[in-house]
Order: sequence, then C-alpha cells, then structure tokens
Amino acid sequence: MAVYKRNYTVYQGAVTPPGARVLVLARYAFNEAWSSKITVGLFIFCLLPFIGSLLVIYLANNPVARALIGGRGPETLAIDAFFFLRVQQTQSWLALVMAAWIAPRLITFDLTDNALPILLSHPISRFGYVFGKFLALFTSLSLITWLPCLLLFADEAYSSPQPWAMSNLHIATGLIAGSVIWIAFLSVLGLALSSWVKWRVVATGVIFAAVFVPAGIGAIFSAVLRTKWGLLLNVPIMMSSLWQRLLGAPEPQDGSFAMPTLAIAIMLSLASLVCLGMLNRRIRAREVVRG
Repeated sequence: MAVYKRNYTVYQGAVTPPGARVLVLARYAFNEAWSSKITVGLFIFCLLPFIGSLLVIYLANNPVARALIGGRGPETLAIDAFFFLRVQQTQSWLALVMAAWIAPRLITFDLTDNALPILLSHPISRFGYVFGKFLALFTSLSLITWLPCLLLFADEAYSSPQPWAMSNLHIATGLIAGSVIWIAFLSVLGLALSSWVKWRVVATGVIFAAVFVPAGIGAIFSAVLRTKWGLLLNVPIMMSSLWQRLLGAPEPQDGSFAMPTLAIAIMLSLASLVCLGMLNRRIRAREVVRG
C-alpha cells in the first residue's frame, strides 16, 4: 500500500504513568553506565576491600583461625565502630573513583550528540531527566558503599559469639546515613560537572579536581591564617569527621580537625545547591549558538 493511502490515527494503547517515566530514563542510564567492561572491572576492584573485611571478621570470631595465624587476641582484631569507620572510608573513596567514571557517561554523551532537545521534547521535565540520571548513579554507588557495609554488619552480628547487633545498632544507622549523604553529594557533583564538560576523559579529571583542589586551597588558608575553618573546603576531612560522629568512633585527641557538625552540613548543602544551579543552567531543551 502506498504511504499516502495509509490512515494514521492517534495512539490508543497504554501510556506510561507520569511518575514512572523517570524510571525509564534511570533504567537506560543504568544500562549505559554498566555497558562498559571498565565499569565492571572497577566494580570488582571496589569489592576487594569488602572481601578482605569479611576475612577479618571471620578471624576475629574464630579462635582456631586466630591460633593458626599466631594466636592474636580479640582486642587485636576488634570489630567495633573504628573498624567500620575504616571500611566506610575505604568504600566511600572507591565510590569517588566509580562516580568519576560513570557520571560523564550519563551526561556527556547526550550533550555531545545534541540529544537533549530530543529527550526533553518527550513528556518528561528537566527535573525528571536529571532525577533519572541521579537515580542511576546513586544506585550504582550504593552497590559499593552502604550495601556491602551492611552485609559486613550482618555478618558480624551472625558470627559474634556474644549478643552484638542490638548494642551496636547505631553503627548500622551511621553506615547508612553517612554513605547516603556521601553518594548523594557525589552524584550531584558528578552530574553537574559532567554537564559542563563535553569530553568524558576531561570530565573525569574535573570531578577529581573539584574534590582535591579545594582541599589544598583550604590547607593553605588554614596554615596562613592559623585557623581550622579553612578545612571546610577540605571534603575528605569534612566527610571523615562526619562519618566518625555518625558511627560513634573516637575522635582525635588533639581536636585539630574538629569542626562543628552544623558547619559541615551547611557547607555540603551550599556545594550541592551550587551543583543544582549548574545543572539547571546547563540542562536545556535548546542550545543557543552565538556566531
């Protein structure tokens, strides 16, 4: 049949509910992020400390295993808040590596191919587009942060010969809260910076620079003015202090890195608002080209 003889009608089939359209973007973004073998390799590498922590928990709760490795006592392999703090710090900084690799894949390809006008011409808002990408990145980072940390907590609760879980429940809540705050911040930061850099490799470097360059500036500021407030630009120190307090781990005796929790929360909130403003400015249904 010739094309001009066809009668086109309005689509009468089922329509995806507005609230679920974001999940479609999230699903495709998640598949795009994990379609690379490098992503899978990084994921396996990020789980190596988790496997080592499982071994430490096994040794700490097995007298026979401790005897075979030299008879170390329980205090040497103590599974406490400080142990989980080290685990959370390790997994969280590995999450930074993962975010620096995945975030540019979610945004820069759409910008390079000028796909945003096409995507936003569909019944989905700019917020829905960003939120879908955010969900994909947040889910990916959850696989190497709070999920393995909770598995370690459950393994210790099961392996400990003494009742342990209920008396240390604050550790589990601290692991979840600290990890969620960190990966939410990483997701917003990674998407915002990636939206302004069209080259994926450069965007990866910019994400690392955004975390560590201000830390160096803050250290110089603190040294010159002899104040600790410059540490509010130091994301590693800020997050380490926050994780320490959420888990209830002992803080350093000198208190040289001690900052009010409210100041840390305000600084992270301001940084997140700046990132959201960058996304709002960049994610548009049209691109203005000035000749």
